[in-house]
Amino acid sequence: MPMFRALFKSFYSLHRKTFTSTSTQASITAAHVKNQGVGRDRRHFKEPPSHDVYLSTKMISSHVENYRLADALHVFDETPLKDTVMWNLMIKGCVTCGNLDMGLRLFNEMPEKNVISWTTVINAFLNYGMIEEAKGLFRKMPVRDTASWNAMVHGFFVNRRVEEAIKLFEEMPHRNVISWTTMISGLDQHGRSDEALSYFVKMVTVGVKPTSNTFSCAITSCANVQDLCLGRQVHGHVLKLGYVSDMFITASLITFYANCKQIDDCAKAFNEEFHLNVVVWTSLLTGYGANGEHENALRVFSNMIRVGIIPNQSSFTSALNSSREIEAFDWGKRIHCGALKMGLESDVFVGNSLVVLYTKCGNILEGVAAFKEISDKNIVSWNSIIVGCGQHGQGEWALQIFTQMAKTGLNPDEITFTGLLNSCSHSGKFRKGRHLFECLTRYSKVEVKIEHYACMVDILCRSGELDEAELLVKEMPMEANLSVWLALLSGCRGPQADMEIAERAAKRIFCIDPNCGAAYVLMSNIYASAGKWNEVERIRRKMKEAGTVKQPGYSEAFVCFG
Repeated sequence: MPMFRALFKSFYSLHRKTFTSTSTQASITAAHVKNQGVGRDRRHFKEPPSHDVYLSTKMISSHVENYRLADALHVFDETPLKDTVMWNLMIKGCVTCGNLDMGLRLFNEMPEKNVISWTTVINAFLNYGMIEEAKGLFRKMPVRDTASWNAMVHGFFVNRRVEEAIKLFEEMPHRNVISWTTMISGLDQHGRSDEALSYFVKMVTVGVKPTSNTFSCAITSCANVQDLCLGRQVHGHVLKLGYVSDMFITASLITFYANCKQIDDCAKAFNEEFHLNVVVWTSLLTGYGANGEHENALRVFSNMIRVGIIPNQSSFTSALNSSREIEAFDWGKRIHCGALKMGLESDVFVGNSLVVLYTKCGNILEGVAAFKEISDKNIVSWNSIIVGCGQHGQGEWALQIFTQMAKTGLNPDEITFTGLLNSCSHSGKFRKGRHLFECLTRYSKVEVKIEHYACMVDILCRSGELDEAELLVKEMPMEANLSVWLALLSGCRGPQADMEIAERAAKRIFCIDPNCGAAYVLMSNIYASAGKWNEVERIRRKMKEAGTVKQPGYSEAFVCFG
């Protein structure tokens, strides 16, 4: 949320500076350039009047906004008398347009530099990851204001130099609210939310008044560490200071209460002020979904459309995820249609959610089609379709897709191999499964997890190699968990049934979980297949004594809202 707020403020500031002008001629010039009327503009202002520095500055600004660096430099060069504002604007324009070398050349040629000139170049170095150059220039600054210190602190955080950011902040001679907010946000973004909150408390203690952006950052930190007590206190201050109308604070509060599992408070925060803003509505939608209230999440999605709010990619992703969780296939298709109308079917996050939705709801062909539509696939995209193919017994598809993934140069992770091994197991490709597991354990850089061993045990059991499966379980480098032993026990059913291995596996399962209903049912079925009815009765009696019941099957009807 702090990031969204910063982007919004930046846009509003740029918008205001571009279009609010005391000079009608300068405004018309800027509008011409912004509307791509550059040819006309050149004819009217081929040689800008030497006395009108302000007009030339506006022209440079407009050219830079349209990434017309050559035109901006032409106006700059043709202006004989340049003030400091124009020099600074041109340096920043070069950096914005990706020409750092030209920006540095102008900085070195600048006759009279001020603190903004130095800070602009320092920011440029930091944005390009040139930390040492930024530090060297910072040390050479004849005068450092608070903004230059803030720029360095922020740059250290952006470049993951957290300790250096903390050290520089502590050395600052003067700090303003931006300094403190930068620290809170930076620490929180690097997983040090506890420290971020301690700086927030210090800031309030020394008498610095938080801004709405500060509150938003602090609430986000409270959400990440689930500090319900402090978060409620911050919420109280927000109400007292009248920031409740700020949409970013509202969105942060909703996320905070959702993370703390206080779903009723999410709704209260949402209802404190009516917002026609997609970020606020999406926060509530996501909050409901994260707390398992998927019907309410879909109701929020329906309501936001009803009041005229256009969903964004996050809205669609959250709504699709909720549809998947309750297997509301019809709702998912309706949401998919909305995404198509907005041209979001190729978005990686929306696309990934569509793949999982269709594969979980039993439509592997639609899942593959959704996968193909994703324009810039990430590891989650590939894993989702590979796992989906495995769930539908399409091992050959999964292997072909893995081959395509390898050609892109994307490295597989542990989920990729879990999906591939499951695919081989469920489609009878046992030899390929063995080969994959061998590649994983001997050659791959991916860490072998217990899930991979469980998959391999399943493959061995399905191929009738029960002794080898039990040996693998015993020789695993980690302690076998419930899923591994259950895979072995499950494999003891059918034509290749092995009573001794089954009993040994069941014994280990009941040591881990004495009330494991699945193990009781499996053992009862194994004994029944072997005609050992006394043992079947014994198992059922033990289930009854332990209070264990067989998990019933169920179906779910979902009522569409609106």
